[in-house]
Amino acid sequence: MNPLSGVRILLGAILLAMMPATALTAGEDDPQMIPAPDRAAGEGEGPFERLVIRGATVIDGTGAPPIGPVDIVIEGNRITEIESVGYPGVPIDAEDRPEKGTREIDALGSFVMPGIVDMHIHTGGATKAPEAEYSYKLWMGHGITTTRGVPHGSLEFSLSEKARSARNEIVAPRMFAYHTLGSGEKYKERKILTPEEAREWVRYVAKEGADGLKLGAHRPAIMKALIDEAKKHGMGTVAHLDQMGVAQMNALDAARLGLDTMTHYYGLFEAMYENNDVQPWPADMNYNNEQHRFGQVARQWRLIAGRGSEKWNALLQEFLDLNFTLDPTFNIYSAGRDVMRARNADWHDEYTLPTQWDFYTPHRISHGSYWFYWTTEDEVAWRNFYRVWMQFVNDYKNLGGRVTVGSDSGFIYQLFGFGTILEMEMIQEAGFHPLEVIRSATMYGAQALYEPAGREIEFGVIREGLLADLLIVDENPLENLKVLYGTGAVKLNDETMTPERVGGVKYTIKDGIVYDAKQLLADVRAMVKKQKQELGEPVKY
Repeated sequence: MNPLSGVRILLGAILLAMMPATALTAGEDDPQMIPAPDRAAGEGEGPFERLVIRGATVIDGTGAPPIGPVDIVIEGNRITEIESVGYPGVPIDAEDRPEKGTREIDALGSFVMPGIVDMHIHTGGATKAPEAEYSYKLWMGHGITTTRGVPHGSLEFSLSEKARSARNEIVAPRMFAYHTLGSGEKYKERKILTPEEAREWVRYVAKEGADGLKLGAHRPAIMKALIDEAKKHGMGTVAHLDQMGVAQMNALDAARLGLDTMTHYYGLFEAMYENNDVQPWPADMNYNNEQHRFGQVARQWRLIAGRGSEKWNALLQEFLDLNFTLDPTFNIYSAGRDVMRARNADWHDEYTLPTQWDFYTPHRISHGSYWFYWTTEDEVAWRNFYRVWMQFVNDYKNLGGRVTVGSDSGFIYQLFGFGTILEMEMIQEAGFHPLEVIRSATMYGAQALYEPAGREIEFGVIREGLLADLLIVDENPLENLKVLYGTGAVKLNDETMTPERVGGVKYTIKDGIVYDAKQLLADVRAMVKKQKQELGEPVKY
């Protein structure tokens, strides 16, 4: 399929005709994105006066080892009691357990961990995933209870959906709204050219209710003003230090200005060049040719001295001294090292909308669809790039630096929810122990969201007094992170001698409300099936 094909045009016309007038200003890049519908009767149970999760094995998110059997008591939306109630392989003495709840979940043999925090998301858009419900249910179906939108959509759309989620009027993760320079209807026709104008814009979005800023590699005077003003308002900052600005604003430059987090890899290698000050682009380089943009960047692996070098170690130490956070988003570029694998992932047939698939397909315009003629040489370069990039991220973790989990799904064959679990797998590939992976996906994400405002975390750890944001899965994620995928993990049944799928999140709990994660994913499959039928495409399930 082609992103500008009759399929897309037809569906776009259908969706536009169905859309309420209020949706026409909803999305940042795609103004026809449709807000989520109100939460229907039967979508989620609770919160309860007293919810008790019985007999679980708990992975608390701090990096501590699992413990079980444990009973967890939730009153309303808060965890009020966590009690170890026995020993593995020994019957539980009922007398030692917390009192009966108004709702109980038997989790004996299951694993409970904090809800996942995804630090780099976009909700979708009319040309790929037009209904916010689609991405929200994919996230919640994978146990993702908090998202940092960079951005979720337009300022107005993001803040409206954030408020609706906070009131649990929709089935959606809790949302932190980070915005790009110039966001907001007030700035639709205005340009920001001076540091004072940049500060004025920060004050505007802070007053509107934004939680932070998503920055590019702005020129130094603008970057300094944005970061400084954000700090005055207790707002966080994260930057994609893009190639058009990275020559004057690499990761070290930005960290020294007070940037909280870098996302992706942009600006990292540029801070460690040995014999260059800018990347030695080929003579025909053109940033608007996305195969140039994403193919050439991987060639940087040869431009630094590498692991253990003076610049490498100095950068690690300075990042640590500055309390800098790395949000690598390994998964979103992983197709670069094996595009065939990404294109044929297990979940596409049942969970990827035709419009989303259309968007992925090679094209000169759609962002991230740069497979014009992807070669073995390109994939080898990306594999080498990943090796070095992962070494740096793992060394930073080992030094005590904070690394978080972010997906950036909706591009480059990566799908909402599934991309987040792939990110966790790739962080393990980088050298993290599974407990360190889960810490990055839970507690560390929460810390990075709350620290700019000077507040203690409200979620991200299973702890008395914190919000009841949890996931329950019947398989052990420390043994195999694949059991967190909505499609589960393939395992041979030795009794029947046939392979079967095990795992998948069973329950996602947000604010004490219990959601059937598998039903949320069934809703997504129904949305995909419906769109395929409308477009006359075959349905194989």
